[in-house]
Amino acid sequence: MKEYEIKVYDEIQEWRTKIMKRSGMVNRLAKKAQNKINGMIPEKAHQIITESIKQMVKATLVGSNITTKKVIATETSLYDRDELAKEKLSTYRKTATVEGAGTGAGGIFLGLADFPLLMSIKMKFLFEAAAIYGFDTEEYEERLFILHIFQLAFSSDEKQRETLFIIENWEEQKEKLIDMDWRVFQQEYRDYIDFVKMLQLLPGIGAVVGAYANYNLLDHLGETAMNAYRLRLLAAPPKDY
Repeated sequence: MKEYEIKVYDEIQEWRTKIMKRSGMVNRLAKKAQNKINGMIPEKAHQIITESIKQMVKATLVGSNITTKKVIATETSLYDRDELAKEKLSTYRKTATVEGAGTGAGGIFLGLADFPLLMSIKMKFLFEAAAIYGFDTEEYEERLFILHIFQLAFSSDEKQRETLFIIENWEEQKEKLIDMDWRVFQQEYRDYIDFVKMLQLLPGIGAVVGAYANYNLLDHLGETAMNAYRLRLLAAPPKDY
């Protein structure tokens, strides 16, 4: 294994350890509270929210696929792919930061508009990352992989561990997958970003919170995407769960 690939492999192990580590008590209590609140929401409302987010994400997937450039040549080194991914992440992070500040400064109505706008930015970045690492998003399984990266980035501890297992064993697991569990997908994502996005709606601090939150959400997504694709390229052996 080349020197750079050894370095990347070590980084992947550190990243994996961070995912497998149990979150703090505050986060666990917050998750329990969110689960309780979700349990109080009428089933019909859950169905409407799930279907709305499902259609929004699928529309974003189609649009992102159309505007994504072709796959980077297979002979491109992992180092060059990582550098390209970092450049793309920097661009999308800036876009998300500006968007978060703008919608945050606009109060409740523009704050609510941040949700689909930020989702679109995130998905577009993931499509760009897939192309950079040599994966063709014209293929259904690659779009499904993108959704699993998204779920890995924005989920609770337990769902992250489940999703990491799927990603680490993708060639085997993809044969069992037909579609996402959209209810789990939307609920995990909403719970993950719920608190900070509520703060974004507050007058006076919304712009600062929105910019800071979106910067960090894109940064976190970038780290997750890069390591997920690095993992596939290096064919790192799966670990015990």
